[in-house]
Amino acid sequence: MKITRTITAAALASTTALALLGVTAESASAKRPEVRTSGSCSASTDWKLKAKGENGGRLEVELEIDSNRNGQKWNVSISDNGRRLYTSTRRTHGPSGSFEVERNIANRAGADRITANAWNSATREMCRAVVTYRG
Repeated sequence: MKITRTITAAALASTTALALLGVTAESASAKRPEVRTSGSCSASTDWKLKAKGENGGRLEVELEIDSNRNGQKWNVSISDNGRRLYTSTRRTHGPSGSFEVERNIANRAGADRITANAWNSATREMCRAVVTYRG
């Protein structure tokens, strides 16, 4: 009985100290939500798309295109809820014949529907990746 009271008192003291510092047990150990999806493009290339919550109301968005061939040129665009945020041309490179695009974007109220498109004009291969982040 005495041990239980001591443990309870220690737990209460720890919780009170964290509360005074503005930290809750949940926020101290909470991981930021993350959603991932992957698939195949219209030919042999694979894609991966990830959206992860960051501090300050931002989302980290990562797109990977992996064709296993170095030097391919791809036109890439990334949109959030239909609003284009990124457009560029990227090339696959060694050792894996892939490239990544990383962007930090605003985490808007409600769901963020992230759409990434990549098009290889030489091979006419098309990739379309979609992920919805609710966080």
